[in-house]
Amino acid sequence: MSELRLVAWEITKRCNLTCLHCRGSSDLEALDGPSKERSFQILDQIKEVGRPVIILTGGEPLLREDLFDIAEYGSSIGMRMVLATNGTLLNRENVKMIKESGIKRVSISIDSANEKEHDEFRNVEGAFRKAIDGTRILKEEGVEFQINTTVTRRNLNQIGRIMDMAIGLGAAAYHIFLLVPTGRGRMLSKEVVEKEEYEKFLLWLSKKSQSIPIHIKPTCSPQYYRILRQKKIEFKGHGLDSVTRGCLGGISFCFISSDEKIQPCGYLEIECGNLKEKSFKEIWESSPIFNSLRNFSLYKGKCGRCEYIRFCGGCRARAYEIKGDYLEEDPICYYEPKGNRQN
Repeated sequence: MSELRLVAWEITKRCNLTCLHCRGSSDLEALDGPSKERSFQILDQIKEVGRPVIILTGGEPLLREDLFDIAEYGSSIGMRMVLATNGTLLNRENVKMIKESGIKRVSISIDSANEKEHDEFRNVEGAFRKAIDGTRILKEEGVEFQINTTVTRRNLNQIGRIMDMAIGLGAAAYHIFLLVPTGRGRMLSKEVVEKEEYEKFLLWLSKKSQSIPIHIKPTCSPQYYRILRQKKIEFKGHGLDSVTRGCLGGISFCFISSDEKIQPCGYLEIECGNLKEKSFKEIWESSPIFNSLRNFSLYKGKCGRCEYIRFCGGCRARAYEIKGDYLEEDPICYYEPKGNRQN
């Protein structure tokens, strides 16, 4: 049975921003997830499987008044709780509550080194400045944080500058998410980075990771872990930044939607079970979709032939969105397999 290491939980679909790339098409009129009491039950069910990192995400989780109760309960039963926010609602009071509730790290999304461009991407003027101010409050209050960036054609040439910004702000890590065109992000499908450019970017990133003082972790970019092995680069990850392979969806990671549906990840919109009908343990262990994702012999195309299948796995969400089959090859992978697959 696959070890559960990470769960992203959409505790609300409400959000104060309407970002162009939003996987959940979130807005202020959307609904919260399960009640506080029900949230405690879900955490108890997850504990039956393991003690993973729980990412409290949304929407914007800070819009939930009971966020800190949920975080505190998760911490009390041995979960490592982290918070994903756009950063615009952070203030001195709620940052202190973040710390007191046991949240171990906060992620803040910055999608441009340019204030105007970030605000346009987030569809709200002032979003950049508020997010930057939020990182400074976190730093002053001693709460660990990381910067996240969604990579598209429009900001690919800015990643180095955003990375330098993250270092300057005192971030513990920089996590890079290659755009998967789902939800509102389908409008940006033409902004997905091309194969050759993507490969060059990952090669640059693998070299850069060896010379900067914070941890780099690409997400939705499983080919990065193939490149690390090709170039014999040691991966420096531990704790909240630890990772075992490229695509984790359904293998050591899953996503819980605000209406209690379980998916392999937030971008792969295939229901694998519903917590209103089955327990988390039953879904994690018995979902046919999860079990197919864990069986690499079922993968198709280049991914099915690839000798790096165990380390990379290709992005299952991108395969599904672009090719209509989550077991198909990752459509933006540049690498041509040598045909010696390591099962």
